Amino acid sequence: MATPRHTRFTFGPLFMLAAVVLILYFAREIFVPLALALTLSFVLTPLVTLLQRARLGRVAAVLIVVLLSVGGAAGVGYMVGAQLLEVANDLPGYRDNIRAKIAAIHAPAGGAIGKATQAVKEIGKELSDSTHTQVGAPPVLDRNQKGRRIIPNTQTTQPTPVQIVEPENDLKYLKEWAMPALKPLGMAGVVLVFTVFILIKREDLRNRVLRLAGLGQLNLMTQALDDGAQRISRYLMMQFLVNAAYGLVFGLGLFFIGVPNALLWGVIAGVLRIIPYVGALTAAALPFVLALAEFNTWLPPVLVVVLYVVLEGALGNFIEPWLYGAHTGVSSLALLLSTVFWTILWGWAGLILSTPLTVCVILLGRYVPHLEFLHVLLGDEAPLTPDAQFYQRLLAMDSSEARTIAETYLKEHPLVDLYDTVFIPALAMAEQDRHKGALDETRETFIFLSTGELVAELADHNTTAPALVTETSGSPRTRIIALPAHDAADEITAGMLAQLAEQQRYSALAFPAGSPWEDSLKPLSLGPADVVCIAALPPFAFTHARKVCQRVRSLWPNVRIIVAIWGFGGDTARARERFGGGRPDRLLTTMAATVAQIADWEHDVEPEEKERIPA
Repeated sequence: MATPRHTRFTFGPLFMLAAVVLILYFAREIFVPLALALTLSFVLTPLVTLLQRARLGRVAAVLIVVLLSVGGAAGVGYMVGAQLLEVANDLPGYRDNIRAKIAAIHAPAGGAIGKATQAVKEIGKELSDSTHTQVGAPPVLDRNQKGRRIIPNTQTTQPTPVQIVEPENDLKYLKEWAMPALKPLGMAGVVLVFTVFILIKREDLRNRVLRLAGLGQLNLMTQALDDGAQRISRYLMMQFLVNAAYGLVFGLGLFFIGVPNALLWGVIAGVLRIIPYVGALTAAALPFVLALAEFNTWLPPVLVVVLYVVLEGALGNFIEPWLYGAHTGVSSLALLLSTVFWTILWGWAGLILSTPLTVCVILLGRYVPHLEFLHVLLGDEAPLTPDAQFYQRLLAMDSSEARTIAETYLKEHPLVDLYDTVFIPALAMAEQDRHKGALDETRETFIFLSTGELVAELADHNTTAPALVTETSGSPRTRIIALPAHDAADEITAGMLAQLAEQQRYSALAFPAGSPWEDSLKPLSLGPADVVCIAALPPFAFTHARKVCQRVRSLWPNVRIIVAIWGFGGDTARARERFGGGRPDRLLTTMAATVAQIADWEHDVEPEEKERIPA
């Protein structure tokens, strides 16, 4: 049997993604410096552009910017290194303070903690002694008694360690000292060369990427490149500002605590925060050790720890997720997961480049249809719209969270938008599932009852929408009759409409589905000043709405009729003609448009004139 087509499209991108991850891992010696160079080029490109606007050539501008950047980094590194050496030279003078604090934290001899500590030490000593006894040592013969008895040898025999001493070799010592520094220097040199060539050949590289994607994808790839450049540039700028502010505040805090070289530690903290999570901890550990050695009391070291916890907690949990997520399009959880992933894949370089690389991955998911799942999983856009969230919670029979979704939406939107954007689309999804047979009776009943209860609870909600009927216009003379076209979903929407009309000071009456509304309305003597609204939800909305509309028109020929097909996206003028001779005065699709139409009629806009006003 042939494999279904959709199966190939489902697993193909996953296999391709796995192959890309393997390539990135095994070819990391090439991709790591290239990724670092690309990131550095994003930082230096604005400076190169600025010099080019001053009538400098591309090559000259690039060389000047790169030389200044390298010189500035070397200068800062030299200053920081000199300060660190000075601090290291002063540390022996703090030996007594360090020993006193270490002795102070030892557990007391008495008490439960002291006894437990002593017991652990004794057990460790016994285990250590037992390992020194050689098992299977040669037996010793006891010749002092008759016969010959074999007595095990219980004496411990310590093997003599053998040490091979090689002759001194200057080249060997030079290799041992130089090799740890040669690899980082070589990496820095490769990154610097890549950066220079990327800055000089920026347009050429961009055109090659566009040509590789194909001439038919110029529009899509241009949008992707522009979007990626803007997001990464914004992230790098935000990171620079956040780290600079962190270093400044951290240095000032250390200054007020009294830690020596507070400015130095602030600069180090701002620089090391480029490395997520680990950098800030390392930057705080250095002044903590210095405060531990410098002061006779525990207060300054504790204040250093408190300063670090407060600053890092505020930035890491509130400011950075909000800033980086808003400017990069990456969700807060994805930032954490991507940091772990890229660190495992590329080590320290992946730790530094995790956010820019994740932005590139999200852009692939955004502009490549087969990789859309990456954008959904890692992006900061809401995975579900409010109506889908509301309906999903009702499907899970969780009315509490569904109510929370509605209340959260109402904090920023008026009630009519809640009905048009959340409740009605959710009911429409429920109707679709019900007609397809995908909704069982228990959930169907729960969804309709819960939604109806929420609508009833919102009757006293203070809407922020402007009143369409003001206090100076007097009591409205229009009476609103809301009729459901067929079932419980239509009944709920009719209740919503009547509720909104009452909040606009109209006299409104809503009928339940299947009720004998004809008999109830006959005593009211409906006339041209009244409005009958027929609420219907797709699917099969037109069939039921047409029957009710024709019935109303036959009973009250002069009454104004609105048929509301909620969420209908077609041509309303042509759809209105489908009602034949008993067609309504208006066919509308939203609550907001329906309430506005009623207000227009209340202000004496005749139906013939309103025909020329688009609904």
